[in-house]
Amino acid sequence: MRPPVPFPDQIRVHPGPALLSGIERGPSLAAHRSQHGAVPRLDSAALTDVVSSVGLRGRGGAAFPFGIKLGAVLDRAGRTRRPVVVVNASEGEPASSKDSALALTRPHLVIDGAVASAVALRAQEVHIVLPGDRPPAAAALRRAIAERDDPVELIEHTAARRFVAGQSKAVSELISGRPNLPVTSWQPEATSGVGGRPTLLSNAETWAHVGLLVHHGTAAYRRFGTSAEPGTALLSVTTPGAVPSVHEVEYATRMRDVLPTTLAGAPVLIGGFHGSWATWDTVASLRVSVPGMRSLGVALGAGVVHAPGHGTCPLALTVRITDYLASQSAGRCGPCLNGLPALALALHLVLDGSGGRDRVEELATLVVRRGACAHPDGTVRLVRSLFTALPGEVSAHATGGCVATGPMERLAS
Repeated sequence: MRPPVPFPDQIRVHPGPALLSGIERGPSLAAHRSQHGAVPRLDSAALTDVVSSVGLRGRGGAAFPFGIKLGAVLDRAGRTRRPVVVVNASEGEPASSKDSALALTRPHLVIDGAVASAVALRAQEVHIVLPGDRPPAAAALRRAIAERDDPVELIEHTAARRFVAGQSKAVSELISGRPNLPVTSWQPEATSGVGGRPTLLSNAETWAHVGLLVHHGTAAYRRFGTSAEPGTALLSVTTPGAVPSVHEVEYATRMRDVLPTTLAGAPVLIGGFHGSWATWDTVASLRVSVPGMRSLGVALGAGVVHAPGHGTCPLALTVRITDYLASQSAGRCGPCLNGLPALALALHLVLDGSGGRDRVEELATLVVRRGACAHPDGTVRLVRSLFTALPGEVSAHATGGCVATGPMERLAS
């Protein structure tokens, strides 16, 4: 099934203050070295200090502290086998383009972060997972890898064209030579990842931040953002009639500043297909912040800001997304195999006015926190946010109307 927000054929990457500074020079290794210099050699203590002192969080969606993950890898590596470093640039979220933006403009900053970490961990290889759905980004990363001459081996893999292919367990399975699908496991990759070895796995944006830190240090990094939340974040912004764009913004930037004023008043989906709906009033008050947005129930997640505009019914779009997510599951556990299709069907009934929230909530309760991976949980998050943030839209459909479009909007058969 094709995603309701298609993978973009092209994206617009805006220059930014840190990661995207100087992108007009091009993505070549020569341009990169001219701006940032050679890869510094750090030991594990120095690497831990530099990422922990700024509170670096992963940018894949969960915002897990990178220093804690690094510490777990170091602890396990000290007692077992050599660790593995993985750059996950698969970007299976259709509405996200930030890792693709880095692949096209800053591939060597991403690779530098991973290589510096591998050297610090005494790892012998860096695995780079390329996107299967984004040929230009994959080609750009291959070109960058071909330019390198690093003290560790760079190994390419290509992700399957599936939403869950970028899930951490699915990535470990791919690198281990098995199908690129999630599996049930109670141990994180940092403890037991590729081949059962401790694995430091993060997405491309996270590795780019590591690269920036090892090149320029914490003082330069702290010039952006706030004292409590230093640094920047990449936002993938999709709006009606425009090429999807990627913006690098400092933490504490107003969310509304990356959106056209013509969209004022319309709801926005934040965080991607596993994200949350927000009213315009909420968006207008938001500032880009991991803890700040979480406290308002609108997590930054994968950094997606999808604004479908005034003429799109958010309930109909949520139905389409849920249909897509149900079709993209690994089908390896009951919550995905049976629960997500049932949840999608229940939403169809809400859309046409013949069903209500009770059945949706019943199914959501049955699947959440029971899957082999977080796919059911993310889907439930999206669905529940619709009922919480936009109850008027749901009520309108129950009586044969639609707030966004007027007449009842039905899905094409």
